[in-house]
Amino acid sequence: MTSLLHDASTLVVKVGSSLVTNNGQGLDRSALAAWAEQIAGLVKQGRQVVLVSSGAVAEGMQRLGWKKRPTAINELQAAAAVGQMGLVQMYESCFSEHGLHTAQVLLTHDDLADRKRYLNARSTLRTLLDLQVIPIINENDTVVTDEIRFGDNDTLASLVANLIEADALVILTDQPGLYSADPRKHADARFIGQALAGNPELEAMAGGAGSSVGTGGMLTKILAAKRAARSGAHTVIASGREAGVLLRLAAGEAIGTHLRAGQIKTVARKQWLADHLRVGGRLLLDNGAIKALRDDGKSLLPIGVVAIEGSFERGDAVACLDAERREIARGLVNYSSSETLRILRKPSSDIAQILGYVEEAELIHRDNLILL
Repeated sequence: MTSLLHDASTLVVKVGSSLVTNNGQGLDRSALAAWAEQIAGLVKQGRQVVLVSSGAVAEGMQRLGWKKRPTAINELQAAAAVGQMGLVQMYESCFSEHGLHTAQVLLTHDDLADRKRYLNARSTLRTLLDLQVIPIINENDTVVTDEIRFGDNDTLASLVANLIEADALVILTDQPGLYSADPRKHADARFIGQALAGNPELEAMAGGAGSSVGTGGMLTKILAAKRAARSGAHTVIASGREAGVLLRLAAGEAIGTHLRAGQIKTVARKQWLADHLRVGGRLLLDNGAIKALRDDGKSLLPIGVVAIEGSFERGDAVACLDAERREIARGLVNYSSSETLRILRKPSSDIAQILGYVEEAELIHRDNLILL
């Protein structure tokens, strides 16, 4: 098997906390220097690379003398503020040895949920890449709250891959790749060399968070690959401690687990919509509406909505659920939750009589809806 990175021209590389901080002992300069050297090699090959790096909280903990990761938001934010200084300073120092500049980019979910800020972030990142500057991206832990955080940098990395329409996402971890079970607990665990991103069996295989330093686990990596595949990006999960791993992958060597994207790139606007981690509300659909969306590519009409949950306004992103409460689509709604409650199960021809006006005949137009 040839590496999925062999022909990739734009890459997003994510490194986890345990790698960056040598399992929580403080920033590992030798590791950061090795990645900087490899990324510099990729740039010389004409590739563009974005680096998503964890480690700010872990480095802050070390600087503050904390032995255990705090759970209080304010303490995590303080640790991130302290640690981010050292993290970007060391990356800048390592990349400067290869004649490359770096740029610190801190993101929150709100930056990607708002269409204008989403486009601004994409424009900035593309400009940096064109200038051969290496963007160092992390979640903005200092200001983010628990309700709006990405939750882990695997998720953030997949969103960045979609944002810049990258060809591949590389998730470097402290494990060789994905196994059929936790190899630390099951001696007969089978290594997964390649699979299709989004395969439900992969999620069943993946476990929970595996490190006391970071917040991610194999499950978040599987879900990140699934999300990245929406924009046609392949994902490789490999050990960050493997010598020269990035350059070897780029040369075609099959290292780690390769999760192939099985679909073409999603239209950019719908891709942005799919990447919303939070939705304003939920619509429960009947079977007829689900068939109309899936099989016929039609818009969602009020008559096909059985019930609603949550509070939302016109233009908000909402989730569409089937009878088993599985999300089958997501879209921008044309009516608020209070208005939708009055017109659900009604034909579109009744909207004017019920509300006294008509914004749109559809509850969600097909141009503003994406199937998941």
